Amino acid sequence: MTPLQTETGMDPGRLTGLRALLCDADDSLFPSEAPAFDASSEVTNRFLAAHGIDRRVTSEELRSEFTGKNFRTTARDLAAAAGVDAPDLDEWVVEEKQVVTAHLSATLRPDPQVRSALTAIAEHLVPAAVSSSALTRLDACFRATGLDGLLPVERRFSAEDSLDRPTSKPDPAIYRHACARLGISADQGLAVEDSVAGARSAVAAGCPTVGNVAFLPPEERAERAERLQEAGVLTVVSSWDELAGLLLPVLEGSARA
Repeated sequence: MTPLQTETGMDPGRLTGLRALLCDADDSLFPSEAPAFDASSEVTNRFLAAHGIDRRVTSEELRSEFTGKNFRTTARDLAAAAGVDAPDLDEWVVEEKQVVTAHLSATLRPDPQVRSALTAIAEHLVPAAVSSSALTRLDACFRATGLDGLLPVERRFSAEDSLDRPTSKPDPAIYRHACARLGISADQGLAVEDSVAGARSAVAAGCPTVGNVAFLPPEERAERAERLQEAGVLTVVSSWDELAGLLLPVLEGSARA
């Protein structure tokens, strides 16, 4: 059994020829989902009220129902559930982006474990960010967490900003776009995802995928891990140290071969 082979049986060949590490950002590289939804819920409730929708959401409701999706998709889904045809969302998207970005800039802090593990893996695989979040939000998060040097602007891909038509995970478009821009085939990019929507996006694009529950509340990890495996991930890790410990022996062995 190889280091990443799970009890459900993973083909070791899925790990051969890897060239890139495709990292989801929110709650994969840093614990941003909870503070982001705290800020986003205020804008979301203003959006609902402005469109005559008699529902108000808490940040926890947004986190449990819409993790892995961006505000544009969340707003459309909420409007559709209320039977409302939401008009152009661009102004609301801009407002939510500004509010959440400011809050995350003030909230997030560097995590030495993430930086150490990502630095070690980056000796073998090119790290990139593949997210549903807007690029301005990613920029602010990477500066706040000290990851901007490891994940430079040219290797940040946003389903909101990088595509001709904005979308959101679980649509696989952003993973396909990232692989094309990096000049790799999908099976050469190992995705790291915390959400089911994100895992479905990466798997549908053809990327081997690892689930990461490092920043989830401990009481939610077992259920999320099960759902991630149902979505097709190779295995699930609970920390970046664990991910590095699983990957590095494989990558170093390939380098020596």
